[in-house]
Amino acid sequence: MSEHEEHTSHSQGFYVAIGIGLLVGVVGIANTTLVSVLERVPEIGLRRAIGARRGQIATQFLLESLVLGTIGGLLGGASGVCGVAAVALAKGWVPVIPFWICVLAPVLGSVTGVVAGAYPAARAARVEPVLALAR
Repeated sequence: MSEHEEHTSHSQGFYVAIGIGLLVGVVGIANTTLVSVLERVPEIGLRRAIGARRGQIATQFLLESLVLGTIGGLLGGASGVCGVAAVALAKGWVPVIPFWICVLAPVLGSVTGVVAGAYPAARAARVEPVLALAR
């Protein structure tokens, strides 16, 4: 196996690991947001009863998911940079981390949060005030 082929196979494994990490992030954020919606049905019903529109309810939960994803991206990116720096320093290497990777992590986290929060936000927006307040 040539050096280029070996590098390509390592790169593909890296992308698979990133994909799996993002998928786990989507499932985790979606689950957290959905549980939040289910626990807050009375609150949602009250907000709807006093005039909040469906779009406002959906936006609230999308923003919560966005914040969760962005924080996850920031923490994940920071831990990745620290990990690369620690390994490089332990080996006596100079750590080289492209700037775009530091920007890409929170952006991917934000996109992940919005994608994961879409269904729970739509579900929250469909809560009927009368049924929610009757609980």
